[in-house]
Amino acid sequence: MYTDPIADFLTRIRNASLAGHKVVDIPSSKIKYGITKILFDQGYILSYKFEDTKNGQGNIRIALKYNSHSNDPIIKKIQRISTPGLRKYTGSNQVPRILNGLGISIVSTSKGLMTGKQAVKENLGGELICYVY
Repeated sequence: MYTDPIADFLTRIRNASLAGHKVVDIPSSKIKYGITKILFDQGYILSYKFEDTKNGQGNIRIALKYNSHSNDPIIKKIQRISTPGLRKYTGSNQVPRILNGLGISIVSTSKGLMTGKQAVKENLGGELICYVY
């Protein structure tokens, strides 16, 4: 039993991309759905699909994206920031820029999950979920 499902989600993506897998299956939840949607919208994954399972929880099937020339994964690093033991919050004026704007931070705000750039644009702060680059 794992105590941090978001860290498990990010670790499965990280391990699958480093191992060169094309597809990774992850147990579904609403926050994982939101993170997956952001990763797809920002171009870090190729596609995703939600499947029902017998236990009713569902599954997220993510097709990972690789560089066509060098076959390197597009996601170089995906790192959990706020953990259940140590929550990290940020104000709207202190949302970090990742790799000078080349990466993204995912923030959980009062209006849902969004990238750090969107949070700054909408003048919202919140919990820093992860960094992706």
